[in-house]
Amino acid sequence: MLASCLVAWVPLSLTAVQGGPRPPIPEITRRLQLRYDALRDFSARFVHVYEGGLLGKRVTERGTVLIKRPGRMRWTYTDPEPKEFVSDGVKLYAYVPQDRQVIIGTMPADDEATSPVLFLAGKGSLTRDFAVNYADVAEAPAGTYALKLVPKERQPEYDWLVLVVDRDTLRIRSLVTVDAQGGQSTFTFTDLKENVGLRDKEFIFKIPRGVDVVTDSARIR
Repeated sequence: MLASCLVAWVPLSLTAVQGGPRPPIPEITRRLQLRYDALRDFSARFVHVYEGGLLGKRVTERGTVLIKRPGRMRWTYTDPEPKEFVSDGVKLYAYVPQDRQVIIGTMPADDEATSPVLFLAGKGSLTRDFAVNYADVAEAPAGTYALKLVPKERQPEYDWLVLVVDRDTLRIRSLVTVDAQGGQSTFTFTDLKENVGLRDKEFIFKIPRGVDVVTDSARIR
């Protein structure tokens, strides 16, 4: 779940206007990378739609996200089922209250991270880790660019992703990922606020009492 999330950027104007010619791929990739490098933190609301895959179902979830570089993030799902995915910059925590279980992992090094969620949190590089091209996305809103990002090294969580950004500001509008089972995750973002001064305490995860804790190597009570 964590590896199927979003990518976002800070403001940067682009010379192309709505309906005009698309910039060359090297140009827009460079500008997106510069935009990403200037990102300190952001918050947003999201709608996550997953469909297809092994189960062949369509699931719609909603929540909020907080990101602070380097490596901090908090995904809070509120509907239809509460759950949280949190990184404090060192450890990753996945908590589903209904399962009464917390899964703890370790944040990888910068040069080992190409998945969208880790790239968003300040790990990896758009220009180094992905092959970028324009994508034809039928549902992309007018006035946007759709970019297909294919990881240069095979990833277990996804095959490729499509990033949809505003033509004028390059603000994130939506993110689509496709996994090896044919499942598609689409994240749509609203109420995006960038560089708002989020505090480190927003990314502290306190393990609830009475839950199972599963680490990389062991299960503890």
